[in-house]
Amino acid sequence: MGGAVDEGFSDLLARLYAGVGPVGDGEAEPWRGFLEALARWMEASFATLIITAPGKRQPATFLTPGSDAAFDAAYTETLFAEDPFQGLSDGVVTSYAEFMAQLPDSAFAAYRQAMASSGFDQVLGIDLHFGGGHSAGGRGGRPDEGRYEARFRISRHNSLPDFTREERARLQALAQHLRIAVSLFEKLQFAGAEHGMFHATAQGLGLALLVLDRNRRIVSSNALAEALLAQDEGLRRRGDELVLADAAQHKLVGELLAQGGELGLTRFRIERPGRGDLVVTARPVELNAIHGGAGALALFLARPHRQAGPEKGLENGNDPQVLRDLLGLTMAEARLAAVLGEGLSLVEAARRLGIAHNTAKVQLRSVFAKTGVHRQAQLVALLASIGG
Repeated sequence: MGGAVDEGFSDLLARLYAGVGPVGDGEAEPWRGFLEALARWMEASFATLIITAPGKRQPATFLTPGSDAAFDAAYTETLFAEDPFQGLSDGVVTSYAEFMAQLPDSAFAAYRQAMASSGFDQVLGIDLHFGGGHSAGGRGGRPDEGRYEARFRISRHNSLPDFTREERARLQALAQHLRIAVSLFEKLQFAGAEHGMFHATAQGLGLALLVLDRNRRIVSSNALAEALLAQDEGLRRRGDELVLADAAQHKLVGELLAQGGELGLTRFRIERPGRGDLVVTARPVELNAIHGGAGALALFLARPHRQAGPEKGLENGNDPQVLRDLLGLTMAEARLAAVLGEGLSLVEAARRLGIAHNTAKVQLRSVFAKTGVHRQAQLVALLASIGG
């Protein structure tokens, strides 16, 4: 860039930081406006953003404004898992042609053919790795150290001149801003996901709440949770990290963070002879645009067999919106669970809600799957333990 100020650079940065906010803040879809502007700034055909977690066969986020929908579908469903153009040095602009030239000519033949057939095989890439100890300015780290990564791809049709050294330098100059923007995007995704979690604890239920990020750090807590941590029995805070006294439970929390929603709702009991046991309900915090559903965890803590006072009976404790937030149910499933929690049969609950008996049976099966119980009596006991 020769020291000259790029006239479009400040506008591009404005679009970048505006584009990571919630829909409605001047953006129809996060990142779209920025990617369109980036393609123009680079005099490219398309700009693409891919966000993925390690080991995923489909990306959490894939966006290429203006591209062919059929090719995009083929890429996310098949080609993504076979894409060799990944694992780039952290934060370093890399050419697709140079990268592939390092591989045997016979390697990834189907992928090479698909790219050549598309006509858009002139590509610059930049990978940013997050969550595995990379510093904000780090380069060259191993991609398997990160817990998720953002891949930016700039594509130009092969009928046009290839990217020049100066154009590569333009993209490299943007790298640190891209890193900051992706980090902000994750934080905003996290804030939106955890907002619903707090609804359940604001209903006078006496539930303590801890929200952990993917590195086991406590990022949110309510007053009840802080009081339990201060008691230092069964669980405690070590710096920003949650530590459970039981080694098996401590390991379980790590596994839940690693596997995200794959294990569903999980419950365990923390034994505390001095202060009274706690029943923990662990629910994944979905960050679909970042991790495809993995990466954070909400822990709801309650004392077992609490006696319901006049203001905390099952009717109040089983507020459908509370159950939706706490157990990850749909609103219809939560309404059914709330009515069943009052002791009604499934037939009576369907009649109360004005739905068909078969509809109620389908919803109940879904509730069982999400809560890990197998019988209606177990569901009622679960609701009593968190609501009464």
